[in-house]
Parts: sequence; C-alpha cells; structure tokens
Amino acid sequence: VMGFEIIGRYFDKKFQDDPRVFIIGEDVGHLGGVSSEFKGLQEKYGEIRISDTGIREATILGQGIGAAMRGLKPIVDIQYLDYLLYCFQTMSDDLATLHYRSAGGQAAPCIIRTKGHRLEGIWHTGSPMGTIIHGVRGIHVCVPRDMVQAVGMYQTLLQGDDPALVIEVLNGYRIKEELPSNLGEFTVPLGVPEILQHGEDLTIVTYGACVRIVQDACKTLEEMGIGVELIDIQTLLPFDRYHMIASSLEKTGALLVVDEDVPGGASAYILQEVLEQQSGYEYLDAPPKTLAAKAHRSAYASDGDYFSKPNAEDVVEVAYGMMHERNPQQFPALY
Repeated sequence: VMGFEIIGRYFDKKFQDDPRVFIIGEDVGHLGGVSSEFKGLQEKYGEIRISDTGIREATILGQGIGAAMRGLKPIVDIQYLDYLLYCFQTMSDDLATLHYRSAGGQAAPCIIRTKGHRLEGIWHTGSPMGTIIHGVRGIHVCVPRDMVQAVGMYQTLLQGDDPALVIEVLNGYRIKEELPSNLGEFTVPLGVPEILQHGEDLTIVTYGACVRIVQDACKTLEEMGIGVELIDIQTLLPFDRYHMIASSLEKTGALLVVDEDVPGGASAYILQEVLEQQSGYEYLDAPPKTLAAKAHRSAYASDGDYFSKPNAEDVVEVAYGMMHERNPQQFPALY
C-alpha cells in the first residue's frame, strides 16, 4: 500500500487502543493531513483527538508539552521540517531539558512528527540535521527511511516517557511498501542501525531519504565489482549504541558517509561518532569521505533537487574513486 496509508492505519489503531493519544497540527483534521495520511480520522474520532491549529509552530508545540506533562501522549505535527525552526527554541530550551533540570521529577512524552528531506523546492526540502541534533540533546531524533520504519519507531516511543522527533521522508508517501501484519505491535529499537546490504569492500552509512538513493547506486557499484555494506543509521540520537558501524569498518576498511545536510552538518557529527567514539579510525586503510548536499538551500524543481543534493551517480563516482585510490590496478580511473 502507499506510504501514507501505513501512517494512517497505524494511528487509526493507536486511537482505538490508547485514549491518551491525540494529534494536533496545521491541516491534520479537516484536510486529513497534507499527504492524506489522516484522511477520515477526524470524522471517526472527533475534533478533540485530531485537532487543527493555527499557523504558529511555537504554540502547537507548547500545547503538546503541556498535555504531555499532564499524562497524555500528544503527537505534535509540524507540517514540514523546514518549519521546525519556528518552535526550535521551545524544543531546545524547554522540552529537551525538562527531565534533566527537574532531576527526573517531570517528564513530557511529547512526540514531534514532521516531514522532510528531499522534494522539489526551497521551503519544502530542507534537511538541517546538524542544526537539529546539536540543539536538542535530550530529545530522541529518529530518521526512518520509510513509513514502516516510522510506525515501528512511533510504537517504541509511545511505550516510553521520553520526548522525540520523528522525521518522515517527505517523498515517500506515494511509494508502495508492504503493510506489516503486526501493525501497531512491532517496534524499532532506538540507537540500533540496520545493515541493509552486506559487502566486503566499502561501508556506506546514511539515513532517511538518502537510503533509497544509495540503494540505487549500490546496484551499479555491484556491476563494477564493488561490494558495499550499506548501513541505515535509523536514529541520530541515540547513535549506534553497539558500534555496529565500527564492526563493519573492521571488515571493509573504508567509510563513506552520505548525507543531504550541508557540508559539515550531520556528516561531521557522524564522522566524530564513528572515528572517535567507536575508534573506527583503527580499521581504516583509506581516508574516510563524506558526500553531502551543496552549501546552499536546494534549488527549485526536479533538476534543482538532483543537482543540489547527492544523487546515485554522485555516490557511484565517489565510491569508485575511493576504490581506485586503494587499488588502481583493479579499479582504473574512469576518466
């Protein structure tokens, strides 16, 4: 089924099972969400459970924090990731610090749901992940590659009392996925990457919308004789609690980080985690590389998306270049 249907069916089940869960945000009620993911749910559960708000992200989050501190389980919908900046101060200063500054005495299990990464346009294709992860320590940051992974993360988060940010892939709502038979029951652990493809030559680490891009590139690289170990980080906070990436580097000896944030954004954070915290540098026999977006906001339309952010051809070129540096006889220069 389409990705947006998976989100809708999951929350339909959660509304039935848990009266504490409700959703507030711009256009989630009458319209049913900008991607039709909540279509028909307001009619089924009423305006209190699925409520439209004004266009003011700071007050939307404020309502969620207040309700969460009183024992409810709010899903705060920020329409696009680009608009998270309008409630970022409240996220950073209030929600992220609450449990810490109250010495564990208060909790606000507020889940911020938003949609981001690649699309086609300046205001709806942002991915400022470096800004986010450095400003909201104390909040889980989940970056699912598809809607099945997203609902598994929601299920995990709703079982706990921690605040969280879930960034769904904006261009994934009209892509078909297999509907899980245990929807509303299965969970995705936080801080545990997933190895999507095993390989011996090169470890590529990425997340979110870039996963599909790298998967396309891996098909070409395989035809060129390069075996890629593809790892989806899944959550940036917490990050790879069991050092799975370092274990992969012990096998491949080479690391490429693919990220659609600006250069030096989330890719720098990932490198620091892998090279320093996991001592991944001990296993490298080639310099690690990053492939990020261009150092500007994405240009408009399909061409703008293609040339502003990493594409499959970019991944192939960088990955092959790394293999050429390591073994020029086996992998001669392409041009």
